[in-house]
Amino acid sequence: QVQLVESGGGLVQPGGSLNLSCAASGIILSIYNMGWYRQAPGKQRELVASTPRGGSTNYADSVKGRFTISRDNAENTVYLQMNSLKPEDTAVYYCYANRVALGLAYWGQGTQVTVSS
Repeated sequence: QVQLVESGGGLVQPGGSLNLSCAASGIILSIYNMGWYRQAPGKQRELVASTPRGGSTNYADSVKGRFTISRDNAENTVYLQMNSLKPEDTAVYYCYANRVALGLAYWGQGTQVTVSS
C-alpha cells in the first residue's frame, strides 16, 4: 500500500519559515516525479513546486526565491522549505508522486499552513 504522509505545517507569522516533509512508503521516490500543490479556500489548486526524476526543480512565480523543493532518496522523503512566508501562502499543502507514462499518481492527505500575525 502506497502512502504519502505530509508533516511540518502549522501557524507562522508573516516573514517566518516552515519546512514541510512528505514521507513515502510503498514506493521508491527516486523513480517518481515529485511535487507540492496547495489549495486555499475558494481557490483552485495551484502547483507550487516540482522536482522531476531527472533532478531539476520548477517553481510557481509566486514562490520563486522563497521556497525550495528537495528530495532525500535515502530517507524516501521530499521537502518543501518555505521562507519569507506571506499571508497569501495560507493553504492546505499536498505532496504528490507520479509516473505519467505508467498512469501512476499518489497524493498525501495534506497539511495546513497558516500565515498570520
